[in-house]
Amino acid sequence: MSLSAVVFDLDGTLVETAPDLHAVLAELLEREGLRIPPLHTVRSMIGDGAKMLIRRAYEWQGAELGPDRLEELYAWFLARYTAEPARFSLPYEGVPAALRALRARGIRLGVCTNKPQAPSERLLEAVGLAPWLDVVTGGDVLPIRKPDPGHLAATLEALGAAPSRAVMVGDSANDVAVARGLGVKCVVVSFGYTSRPARALGADRVIDGFHELLPALDALTTSP
Repeated sequence: MSLSAVVFDLDGTLVETAPDLHAVLAELLEREGLRIPPLHTVRSMIGDGAKMLIRRAYEWQGAELGPDRLEELYAWFLARYTAEPARFSLPYEGVPAALRALRARGIRLGVCTNKPQAPSERLLEAVGLAPWLDVVTGGDVLPIRKPDPGHLAATLEALGAAPSRAVMVGDSANDVAVARGLGVKCVVVSFGYTSRPARALGADRVIDGFHELLPALDALTTSP
């Protein structure tokens, strides 16, 4: 296959965002008089959007949270996080170099994330990755989102790329599922946010660092 596009997840794949998400979650829980989970626990809660992160933080400590109150807390969290999404977040080692190398090959690059559009764009600008990305599809711009394959399909359509000529790079079961649902090959990073081991998610390749990304893509695109 001739590769024309690579689509990335954001949190835990391109950028280490857990410290910022943890910081805002800590502010929220402190306001509510609740315990704050440690960073390593919050890492395993990330991946389905901030609303689910809040819900999981409440479940972690056995606190009750009704749907109306969840919406109020989510609105506060989103506003606070969007205002400063990159106080502590940084791209993973090797990410800028890998994106530059892919663009040099003429490959179009996109992001498909369950994080809402506004903080996604602000974060990517703040950490210096925005110039390398052609399309960003946040989790609130469509009526569906990962693991629904329509989320990835819309991203590829915006990139002008067929699923058969694309690869999804992520860190979680959602990323593998969205790729499989569209017949797209998938690479998973081993250092991201997942409650299951990366090598148990069923991706076509698992990489331990971005220095391994291009060789993994080359192997996928030359294999039958």
